[in-house]
Amino acid sequence: MQVTRRVFLKRSLAAGGALAFPWVVPARAVVASERITLGVIGFGPRCHHVLGCMLAEKDVQCVAVCDVQASRRKDAKTTVDRHYGNQDCATYRDFRELLARPDIDAVAIETGDRWHAPASILAAKAGKDVYCEKPCTMSIAEGAVLEETMQRYGRVYQAGTQRRSIGNFHRAVQLAHTGKLGKVHTLHASVIRPRVRYDYLPAEAEPVRDVVDWDLWLGTAPWRPYNHRYIAGDWRSHYDFDAGVQLLEWGVHTVDLCQWANKSDETAPLVYEASRDKLTAKYANGVTLSMDYLDNAFGNRSPQFQTRLGTCPVRFEGNEGWVETGDSGEIEVYPASLRSELRELMARRAGTDAGSHVRNFLDCIKSRAQTAANPSVMRHSHLACHAAVAAWLLGRKITLDPVREIFVNDEQANRLRSRAYREPWIL
Repeated sequence: MQVTRRVFLKRSLAAGGALAFPWVVPARAVVASERITLGVIGFGPRCHHVLGCMLAEKDVQCVAVCDVQASRRKDAKTTVDRHYGNQDCATYRDFRELLARPDIDAVAIETGDRWHAPASILAAKAGKDVYCEKPCTMSIAEGAVLEETMQRYGRVYQAGTQRRSIGNFHRAVQLAHTGKLGKVHTLHASVIRPRVRYDYLPAEAEPVRDVVDWDLWLGTAPWRPYNHRYIAGDWRSHYDFDAGVQLLEWGVHTVDLCQWANKSDETAPLVYEASRDKLTAKYANGVTLSMDYLDNAFGNRSPQFQTRLGTCPVRFEGNEGWVETGDSGEIEVYPASLRSELRELMARRAGTDAGSHVRNFLDCIKSRAQTAANPSVMRHSHLACHAAVAAWLLGRKITLDPVREIFVNDEQANRLRSRAYREPWIL
């Protein structure tokens, strides 16, 4: 069924802007020799790098960009047109218009946290494959709906946890999986120290919609008065906008790597407890996950880490040795005899580099295979992070049933499994 943009918007409005459309736009088949047509939703600082990685691939053609801010729409179009040497890139304020285009195969979603899951769900229902920046969900409930939607509509999905596709992290996980560390007993994931705020910034005059579409910027989040500092990036740590009181900013990377090292991609820890300097979780197999707080992402380090190896360090400890690595691309191991395991390490690549992760996504669009950070991997690493946030917010020990994704005999914790959506949006 071919659906025009006008029909798409008409049906969207008839549904009150809801996420649960009763129809789907089929995706066209992308064969290996064809270019993948790309649309970009949201053009913030991280998108500059991710889009650059996508434009560098010869089998990608970016045809449209979208942002609720006019200045960012202009910057995005300039970036794309300069790359191709033309003026062909279309711009949109409302991402639903971009999704209505039948000629777009895939989208890169680079918005703020609150839009990651809703935009991904709508993109899947519009027949698009999705590369989504992290954190990918605002709640446990969103993770379940997101994975189920991707499966139902047969979409390829890549979470922007690019360290899954970088050599030094691969090798560290390999040491844990092959028994070179002995029996693994403790996993360390560095996270930014949680903080949360519930206040409103002072109200300011709201810009005209074409300059800043404030209502669309808010999306599913509760309404509040406009302040320019929000759209400049000062939305972080505000509970309504931040996916996980800052913890998920690094946690979805580092906890994800610990999940991988523990062969726990299909589950999550059971018991969570917050203390002054860390959050501790325990897996069913007895392994401890320690989420160690860092106060300064680029300065100090937690005493749990032996070396400074860049941002987002992780450490895997066994009864015969340990391995530690981070975004510098370097690895430290103990005992020294393990250094022989690192001789064939792939060329060093910074942990923030999305190049190989983007390539994995594009290859999977053509093969229809699962990506490195597929919906199930994403769902369970985010589940662990959201459960840890619940323990921190409540200030006490909580127990998770990772199969049913509910907290055991804990009404307060279960209220934190989901967030209310502002009308007319629904999950």
